[in-house]
Order: sequence, then structure tokens, then C-alpha cells
Amino acid sequence: MLQKTKAVTPPYGTAMGWWVKDLRGTMRGLTARGVNFERFEGMGQDDMGVWTPEPGTGVAWFKDPDGNLLSLSQG
Repeated sequence: MLQKTKAVTPPYGTAMGWWVKDLRGTMRGLTARGVNFERFEGMGQDDMGVWTPEPGTGVAWFKDPDGNLLSLSQG
């Protein structure tokens, strides 16, 4: 079923995410292609924008052209 609307508001939170083996390497590759990673106040992200909830893990967020929040995770 499809619904025709005049505007779509992106959902709150992460819409889709991927597990990657090398988070920072993947981020460098995407940054070279023009992707900007998001920063969130109070998250304690590092200089690349990676949030590390536990040692050896990491999450970084970016938006697609429609404004949906996407993530990359390692851990």
C-alpha cells in the first residue's frame, strides 16, 4: 500500500545501521566521498564522531540525502 502525502518527516532515531569490521576505515572511505558524520551533544564522541559505549566497540551516525539517520557499528 502506498500513501500519497505532501511531505514526509524523517523518523526519530536511527532508521538503519550496518555492522562493519573496520569502523574508522569505513568512515574515512565515506568521508572521502562527501559523507558528513553527525555529532550529538553529551555523547562523548571522539574526533571522528565515534561514540564508544564499551571498550572495543563504536557507533557513528550519518544522514542519507532524505535526512534519515543511519549508523555504522563495530564491536
